Amino acid sequence: MTGPALPFGLIATDLDGTLLRSDDTVSQRSRDALAAATAAGAAHLVVTGRPASRTRHVLDALGYQGLAVCGQGAQVYHAGEHRLLTSVTLDRQVAQLAVAKLEAEVGRVALGAAVDGLDGEILCEPGYTFAGRIPPTAVPGRDAIWQAPLGKLYLQHPELGDDELTAAAQRVAGDLVGVTMAGETIVEMLPLGLSKATGLSLAARRLGVPAARTIAFGDMPNDLPMFGWAARGVAMANAHDDLKAVADEVTASNDEDGIAVVLERLLDGAAHGRARL
Repeated sequence: MTGPALPFGLIATDLDGTLLRSDDTVSQRSRDALAAATAAGAAHLVVTGRPASRTRHVLDALGYQGLAVCGQGAQVYHAGEHRLLTSVTLDRQVAQLAVAKLEAEVGRVALGAAVDGLDGEILCEPGYTFAGRIPPTAVPGRDAIWQAPLGKLYLQHPELGDDELTAAAQRVAGDLVGVTMAGETIVEMLPLGLSKATGLSLAARRLGVPAARTIAFGDMPNDLPMFGWAARGVAMANAHDDLKAVADEVTASNDEDGIAVVLERLLDGAAHGRARL
């Protein structure tokens, strides 16, 4: 340990809309703040809705060597060793039933899916528009989606907005699957009971840091369970209103180094022997 002790031993950060700027980069200021925090004895843990297959290139570019919670908590990935430590899959028969119940309520939805595994593809049936920068794999029809083990499903509706679609899916299929909104046009079906909090708690146990010493940063409703688990939840200025409503603090946006703003304040407080939460 080369710096002042922080009040938190674990810093959990979402990626998109939180640590990553709008251009998918991490600013030098944020890098420096995280480096100073880890020098002070804290661990940095990435907790993202992205599956590991869509996370590892980002972590490699950052030189990140630690654990990462991916796929909304389904995967714990060791970035330094490039291997999955845990992986939970979605029961495909249950998922098909959940989709059928939803479509009986709201009409046809378009589906995408994250295939399980470190090299898992993102599959999209006709009509689904994927928002990521890496192109997905188009499949000719829905039957092709059910052929491989899946981490999660993505849902889109031609008329319903993200909040409306999420609420409808939770209402009609919430007893079968987990449902969350991870970003604009990104409504997901997950294994029941799975969330960022389950993956975060598992990774935190591996790191030997309790919830009481964890601070979490996020921007979307899929970060709600993580905020519920951690001792302190910090929402970005660009965050969804539902997350801001439960956050202990709202910092600057992801494009304005909101994580660094908080960490710099904590480091300054630690250096002067006072808590500045």
